[in-house]
Amino acid sequence: MTAVSTGVVYIHSSPRALSPHVEWAISRVLGKGISLSWSPQPILSGAQRAEYVWQGPVGSGAALASELLGWDHLRFEITEDASPGTDGGRWCHTPSLGIFHSAVDAAGNMIISENRLRAVLDFAGQDADLLRTGITRSLGEQWDAELDVFRYASDMAPVRWLHQVG
Repeated sequence: MTAVSTGVVYIHSSPRALSPHVEWAISRVLGKGISLSWSPQPILSGAQRAEYVWQGPVGSGAALASELLGWDHLRFEITEDASPGTDGGRWCHTPSLGIFHSAVDAAGNMIISENRLRAVLDFAGQDADLLRTGITRSLGEQWDAELDVFRYASDMAPVRWLHQVG
């Protein structure tokens, strides 16, 4: 029996002409036809945005990221939830920065591996500014800074109320 995982594909911006190809790519990876509910991406003229909650075999997040990686004008973020015995993951892509990946534990924390930390220490030497740069890169802060504009660009973006006061 194949272990099943879940996650979300966030298409932060896609040219209209590319949108059907994005749907086909996601469908190929998940092995079923999907249809995204597209809305305008107001921060970029002619672009659309969409999100899709997916379910598939463990590792589908990486497969989705690989499938979408080839299109330079696409901004996306993919999450895969941790499942028993397997860490989850987060993949972010922007045209200017390329791809970023990090493992994510069951509590949703980003995992920075021992090897990545050693590389940051080697890169930084005794320079505190270089250490800070290496850590922020390891956390994907450049990707978050670029994608935040697209995440919150519309008043029509979905809002999830966690609690209500009063």
